[in-house]
Amino acid sequence: MAGKKSEGTALASGQKKKSTLQGLMKDIKKDWILYLLLLPGLLSLILFKIGPVGGMVIAFEKFSAFQGIFKSPWVGLANFAKIFADPYIPKVVVNTIILAILTIVVVFPIPIIFSLFLNEIRQKWVRSTVQSLSFLPYFISAAVMVSILYTILSPSSGIINNLIRSMGGEPINFMAKPGWFRPLYVILEIWQTFGYSSIIYIAAMMNIDTSLYEAADVDGATRWDKILKITLPCISTSIIVMLIISVGNIFTVNLDRILLMYNSSVYDTADVIQTYVYRMAFESKGFPDYSYGTAVNILKSVIAFIMVSFVNKVADKFAETRLF
Repeated sequence: MAGKKSEGTALASGQKKKSTLQGLMKDIKKDWILYLLLLPGLLSLILFKIGPVGGMVIAFEKFSAFQGIFKSPWVGLANFAKIFADPYIPKVVVNTIILAILTIVVVFPIPIIFSLFLNEIRQKWVRSTVQSLSFLPYFISAAVMVSILYTILSPSSGIINNLIRSMGGEPINFMAKPGWFRPLYVILEIWQTFGYSSIIYIAAMMNIDTSLYEAADVDGATRWDKILKITLPCISTSIIVMLIISVGNIFTVNLDRILLMYNSSVYDTADVIQTYVYRMAFESKGFPDYSYGTAVNILKSVIAFIMVSFVNKVADKFAETRLF
């Protein structure tokens, strides 16, 4: 009896799979143009995102470009043990975490605040103009942004040092001061990303039911009341999602910007996991140490995954308490 039941279940499962496959083929024939448009993106995902994951096996090998992945000697967890024995690792981890925390604490709230105030502007053309101007820096390359920063802060001709001189002070070489690296990095991050990030919150605000604001007007609510009791609660889901994404990127600082701002005098605060991996993988003395660089990167990704899982759990509980 049990055998017949199991056989019947297997048969039903097989028929269901066949039916699903037939449905998929029928859908492809019907909307083949849409699937054709999907193909380049799918190939890009496979070739540049999913495919390279297999290359992470070199973290468990003493990889040699001459021997390749399959012939390089297997060393197991030796590269990971080397990480924990490396006295420089704690320093780059701390630098990375400090930059990431500054990004979350300082940079993350600014697009929210900006979008809240932008939403309160009644003149449509003013709102559109401000939004467009704030969005433009996102399309400027990191090289240009850092060049602008160098020009503004130049010890000889920069506008900031000219102001310092006019007040009787001595010029400061900001780009060579370790203590100034983090504030300057955060300022550039705000300048380049806040307009782009605010689009997500503005889009969420556009979906808010206008009858809520009308009811609040009838009750005599002020603009601040509407922001705090209607707008913020309605976009709380978007805020939580963006926070989770930000935490997921906690070890992913802007490498291009750091390398452009990089010099030996600011190593104490500017050297992060990505720059360390870059040096280990590409600038090592002798042959590049790809295996060690990959091992550091894998460990970074595992820690980031754990942190995202934790924040996700906290966010779920936070949402359940309905504080927003």
